[in-house]
Amino acid sequence: MLRVHFTAEDLARVRVAPGPDPMWEILLSLHVLRQRSAAPVFGPWRTAVRATLPDDTRWLLQLAPPVGYSPDFLTPTAGSCPVDAGIEQVLSTPVASLRADLAQLDCPRPDPRTDLLAGGDTAALTALGDALHAYHRHALVPIWDEVRAVVDADRAVRARSFLDHGCEGVLAALHPTISWTRPVLSIESRFPQRDVHLHGQGLVLVPSYFCRERPIMLRDPSRAPVLVYPIARDVRLTCAGRRSLEALLGRTRAAALEVIAGGCTTTELARRLGISAASASAHASVLRDAGLAVARRHRNSVLHTASALGVALLA
Repeated sequence: MLRVHFTAEDLARVRVAPGPDPMWEILLSLHVLRQRSAAPVFGPWRTAVRATLPDDTRWLLQLAPPVGYSPDFLTPTAGSCPVDAGIEQVLSTPVASLRADLAQLDCPRPDPRTDLLAGGDTAALTALGDALHAYHRHALVPIWDEVRAVVDADRAVRARSFLDHGCEGVLAALHPTISWTRPVLSIESRFPQRDVHLHGQGLVLVPSYFCRERPIMLRDPSRAPVLVYPIARDVRLTCAGRRSLEALLGRTRAAALEVIAGGCTTTELARRLGISAASASAHASVLRDAGLAVARRHRNSVLHTASALGVALLA
């Protein structure tokens, strides 16, 4: 069990990251590549990436074991950060931190570059930066619009939850493995019990596309506190092709997309357009099938938001 202790000041400083964090998605997607059990959810992506993974990125798989500890220095960003800036932070890690993190890595046959990296070797750091950039381009850039769309949908649900139930309501409903009993957030974990005291720093909640099973935190207490949690896997960005896009061209459906871009439930969509709830639901379904909107269930209603493609079309 992981127990996170909050003060009143910490509760006032809880926030949700503004978008997916590339460094966390790099690390967690590397976990998925090595987890056979991930196939039902990530199967097509995993198969395609593993078959074509550039040789100069395979070293990263050793630094990100699917079970156990992964070095904290690989995820230095407390929330969304451009990938170039995130990788620069990784390469700027003090040698003492590199050595301490890599000493905790369970790796029976370490790559020679791992030992060099622990000593702050310049060539090893350059190789790490090149590998991170190459992996991001190969594995994440092709699906990044989908990643952002489903994370944005999750953020919309958290915003609605905050308006309805406040910060403690957001924490309590964050994930099925989490329970909230003031002032402690308890998270089921595979590891021995660990207590994290925030000491007024607050907490950044990072919704993640590739995070699986349960939320996670950094092990190093000196780093900014971040809680990375899995988004609900019922969210999908799909595209049914030309016929769905042609069906979009009607006036009412275009107006529906504009309303959905601001976030709304099916009932709110019907009220704004002056149509029945059944018609609003039908329009939202076509928009989702065309890849222009995403939806998340929130308690007894469905919250609709525009996808990245939908926002681009409106623009």
